[in-house]
Amino acid sequence: MENKNTEQSLILPFRLLKYTFVIVPIVAGADKFTNLLAHWEQYLDPSLAAMLPLPGATFMKIVGVIEIIAGIIVLKKPQAGGYIVAAWLTLIALTLLVGFEYVDVAVRDLVMAVSAFVMARIAKIVS
Repeated sequence: MENKNTEQSLILPFRLLKYTFVIVPIVAGADKFTNLLAHWEQYLDPSLAAMLPLPGATFMKIVGVIEIIAGIIVLKKPQAGGYIVAAWLTLIALTLLVGFEYVDVAVRDLVMAVSAFVMARIAKIVS
């Protein structure tokens, strides 16, 4: 009986996290094409941008496509998607820390990565 109560108490937090990690990556990914919410190229460290074989704007559009796909994976397969989003956010945070210019955003992304990881773990229980 205890396991059933534990599972029931995790359903609402799981759903909140799941839909957060569906909506936010899709919106952020789509915004890489419009720059309505942010000018995303500013977050690209110049030393990393210099190593890219393509313009920063093109790179950010590729990032946007990856984020949209990640959001769709969370919708369809929340456990796998949660691990993908957690890894993606961790990678973004690490690249932001390279230039040590957007530390606040890097910390936020690491907190979101932990949340995505927790969602993936809860998915194993409630799915």
